[in-house]
Amino acid sequence: MHPMSERWSGPAGKRLISALRVFVALFSLVGLLLTQPSCTHYPPSAATVDPIRLRNHVETLAVQYAPRNYTERQKLNACADYIHNHFQRTGGRVSEQLFSVEAGSEYRNVIVSYGPTNGARIVVGAHYDASGQTPGADDNASGVAGLIELAHLLGRTELNQRVDLVAYSLEEPPFFATDDMGSAHHARSMHDAGVDVDAMICLEMIGFFSDEKNSQRFPSFLIRMLYPNRGNYIAVIGSWGDRQLIRRVKKSMKGATDLPVYSMSAPKGFPGLDLSDHRNYWQHNYTAVMITDTAFYRNNHYHQRSDTPDTLDYDRMAQVVLGVYEAVVRMANED
Repeated sequence: MHPMSERWSGPAGKRLISALRVFVALFSLVGLLLTQPSCTHYPPSAATVDPIRLRNHVETLAVQYAPRNYTERQKLNACADYIHNHFQRTGGRVSEQLFSVEAGSEYRNVIVSYGPTNGARIVVGAHYDASGQTPGADDNASGVAGLIELAHLLGRTELNQRVDLVAYSLEEPPFFATDDMGSAHHARSMHDAGVDVDAMICLEMIGFFSDEKNSQRFPSFLIRMLYPNRGNYIAVIGSWGDRQLIRRVKKSMKGATDLPVYSMSAPKGFPGLDLSDHRNYWQHNYTAVMITDTAFYRNNHYHQRSDTPDTLDYDRMAQVVLGVYEAVVRMANED
């Protein structure tokens, strides 16, 4: 017998092999829980989204109405008017939620509803404010542009369940993670009114993609081993309690287009998991997920003045919107 074979066949070698097997089994289990791999998906979407329209929305918000931080109330109101007008053109039921912060300064959440007026609902939201003096093209004019085009699609679709699209103000600092976030006001109003929310989907930065190797970063070595290192996919992110919703959204999005879709389900304290408006629905025990290009884990322009419309990929952004549309319609119309 070769000396190396003797080493592995001895007691110490057997313990090492057993430990390696346990490690591989645990790593595989953690990987399955985090990534939720799925081989099933639905047929391609028959709907279309025009990338040029998406770019026009982003340029309006990120150029014409920039900066749009909390001190620029005139710019924020112009954004709210722009969103309101587009929502109105879709034939949906448009309303606004007004809320005050800082000694009476008033801000607006813009809402459009489709389908039945009563019963449980699905909420899709995106914030339209931006950080500081940044243009905020990806963060988060991209999410709002997607929300507007989603509204135009839903306005032409029969729905068996109510769907609310909500454009929020005040997601960015200094209000982030406080009760004055626009989405915090909306989620709290749903809870206080006893509204049954079946699912909440947050659109947070959906326009930045890269095919370059190592363009995708990760918060840990473990995560790096489980996901691609090219930032050419969209992600569906949620907590352990959102696993079922993550699977439903992911399957619909995977089938709608050929854009790769990955997902993560992790404890709520996991780095980056709660960094948008969905966090406020968790506080009221609503199931909520975030659809994102992973923000600063991929986009070097995050919270920089370089976050401009020319940095985004509007063709792949259109694929994201189609995927969200298919997921929402499937959930709203399933038995």
